[in-house]
Amino acid sequence: MLPVACLPVAGILIGIGYWLAAWDNIAVVANFLLQAGQAIINHIPLLFAIGIAVGMSDDQHGVSALSGLISWLVITALLSPESVASLRPGISLDAFAKSENVFIAIISGLIGAWSYNRFKNTDLPEALAFFSGKRSVAIVSAGISSLVALVLLFVWPLLYNSLIALGKSITSTGALGAGIYVFLNRLLIPFGLHHALNQVFWFDLAGINDLGDFWSGQGTLGQTGMYMSGFFPMMMFALPAAALAIYHSALPSQKKKIGALMLAGAISSFFTGVTEPLEFSFMFTAPLLYLLHALLSGLGAFVVALLPIRVGFNFSAGLVDFLLCLKSPMTLHPWGIWLIGLGMAVVYYLLFRLCIKVFRLKTPGRDIDEASHKAESPSHKAEETAKTSNLDTQADIILQALGGKANIRQLDHCTTRLRIELNDLQIVDQASIKATKVNGIIVSGENSLQIVVGPKVQFLAESMKTRLAQSL
Repeated sequence: MLPVACLPVAGILIGIGYWLAAWDNIAVVANFLLQAGQAIINHIPLLFAIGIAVGMSDDQHGVSALSGLISWLVITALLSPESVASLRPGISLDAFAKSENVFIAIISGLIGAWSYNRFKNTDLPEALAFFSGKRSVAIVSAGISSLVALVLLFVWPLLYNSLIALGKSITSTGALGAGIYVFLNRLLIPFGLHHALNQVFWFDLAGINDLGDFWSGQGTLGQTGMYMSGFFPMMMFALPAAALAIYHSALPSQKKKIGALMLAGAISSFFTGVTEPLEFSFMFTAPLLYLLHALLSGLGAFVVALLPIRVGFNFSAGLVDFLLCLKSPMTLHPWGIWLIGLGMAVVYYLLFRLCIKVFRLKTPGRDIDEASHKAESPSHKAEETAKTSNLDTQADIILQALGGKANIRQLDHCTTRLRIELNDLQIVDQASIKATKVNGIIVSGENSLQIVVGPKVQFLAESMKTRLAQSL
């Protein structure tokens, strides 16, 4: 998500540029902003190579970024059509003409991060001492990248053609394919794998490049934007309506607390398109409801694609991106999003209320046992955190509940979640963690835990890492 977080600035520059382009007397200013934004969009793979290398490294050190960049330069140079033509004479170069893509960038970023994590503390003999430690990382990265490029000389055409076939199989179904994609996107969110699926449709991995073509203005009007448009009604209208249904379904004694939680999630979803705080609030306590949400999201995306309505985003499908894309040449019938969104909001609200009541689903505010437990036996520190919302206090409580430094092997974060590797999962006090008002806890492996915090997760993670470092 680190490279993806760079895209909103491109959306702002391009969005304002398209708005200003309507006035001839400031066309130069508009072109200036468009060129600045497209400089970012046109180098998305490079952002991924560097961003993933930093994001996957142990301590986000700049050397990991350099390592990822070197890996990217080596692999793309060796897989360039000119290089392949000399290394494998007579082979078709079609696949290698598209080697500077996000998939290769992800590989480069992973190589850069692994090289840094594994060799940053390497101690070489005295004669080679200058290249010890972090200086050895770039050398290792270049060597590994050369070997990977050698393998890709033979494997990449097969991977590329498979990706193209996958993309074409879905795009050939038109609007139905857009609906299937959004449905699968929602289903994969609990596992964090929706990002992998997004690469196929949003970027130039399988010849679709929905996001890049939309903002560059070089796509096909009526088609480009198909795999982004369907997210807007769901994120801006449907999920806030679901939050209202959950609030109205909560027990009377829990409504005040749940109302604040749902309001915060609804605002996040409507304005920014960050939906995890809402979705994780019922994803595991009421999986039937989440399946309904995925189905309705796919159906809504199918309708949007069929009409056709075309809008796009750089970060996520919230109000901010909606307003920025209005002047894009690829935008088509944008205000139809609001009509469909309002219709989906009604459907979501009614079906959510009905399912919660009929199936007695344990949505937030309806789990009596947990609510009673939290009301009767939260720790003193948890009560303090609930009152002050102090990240440092919250960090102390969570670290203690996780078993302290001795039980934590690795701690990192993504957009909204803490990702933690533990020595012993059994000693974790989940009740104390939940009492700090996190959005959810996911046991993702034998010794792996994810804590859904929300958009402020970065600050909580930094506070926890600081405390872990101080305890050395």
